[in-house]
Amino acid sequence: MADAAQRAPTQATYRVLVVDDDPDMAALLARMIAKEGMQAETVSDGGAAIASIGAGLPDLVLLDVMLPGDSGFDICERLKRDPATALIPVVLVTALEDHESRVRGIEAGADDFLSKPVRREELVARVKTLRRLHETRRELEARRLAAEVQRKEAIRKAFSRYVSPRLTDKIIRDTGSGEAPFKSQAERADVVALFADLRGFTRITESVGVDRVVDMLNEYFSVLTEAAYQYEGTIFNMAGDSLLVGFNVPFPQADAPARAWRTAKDMMSRFAPVSAEWRARHGVTTGVGIGICRGEAIIGNVGSPHFMSYTVIGNTINTAARLMQMAQADEVLVSGTLYEAIRSLVPAANVHSRGEVALRGKSEAIAVYSIKL
Repeated sequence: MADAAQRAPTQATYRVLVVDDDPDMAALLARMIAKEGMQAETVSDGGAAIASIGAGLPDLVLLDVMLPGDSGFDICERLKRDPATALIPVVLVTALEDHESRVRGIEAGADDFLSKPVRREELVARVKTLRRLHETRRELEARRLAAEVQRKEAIRKAFSRYVSPRLTDKIIRDTGSGEAPFKSQAERADVVALFADLRGFTRITESVGVDRVVDMLNEYFSVLTEAAYQYEGTIFNMAGDSLLVGFNVPFPQADAPARAWRTAKDMMSRFAPVSAEWRARHGVTTGVGIGICRGEAIIGNVGSPHFMSYTVIGNTINTAARLMQMAQADEVLVSGTLYEAIRSLVPAANVHSRGEVALRGKSEAIAVYSIKL
């Protein structure tokens, strides 16, 4: 008795919608279904059937062919066209035995047929068979959805190391559209490169314990990456105490210079309390030095057959690195091309022109501007 009581709720959850304009036939089919421990609901026409299905999807539909208004063929076609109802098994119940009617039912997408008068044994056998098939379909669909969730979560974890959560979501949405945000072939693009570096890092390593140095670096990189993600920058490299962030890549950003400037400001404002805490606790004075340059660069996979890295290279990147090396703590050095793009965003009182500067490894001098916050 206990076992039967436990099985009953599971059986009752299998819902069969009976659609027949003959109330006696509908009631007969419903009783046959109920005797098998399944739930049966009856409606008398196609409109009522569509309304009932819209209110809650049944597990199977027994559908009379000859109905007032839309025929069973029409209703079946409508259900099979709609992705939300396409997987619901539909059994056409008909007194029509001609070949054309059977073909019409197959074309409408019917899963099976029952001939009138309906014999209980045949009804039960067909419903049970379709129930097993439907449950198998649902299980396979659940597995597919679970695999899709796992795949997207793996993509999310992989890309969230480089781009902001919002861009990660866009990448996931685009993976099914044929678009590849990270191209397999190298390409040239106009980029804004931002290099940030921790000033006084050597002194920190000499005066603070090894374990604490690692914790401090993690804290430092955490606040900088949060700033980069805030403005949807792409993190290309994190080495030692330096961080390379790119803008306008891999996704176009018309306001890339402004994003880079706001990122630099945010990095410094986020790091300021961290720096103050380090000074109070460890007696070290530090800050962030930042270099930003705008120009053409090459984006692509670089490495060997054993290790590849999606990165950005070229004169623009090298220039940003040189500017970062020159920058003092809490100073942002920008190239002339970058400054022209952000001039309206920076208070003139905070800007000092360094003039034309010959950077190490560069054949031509470039205009450099110093911005203090």
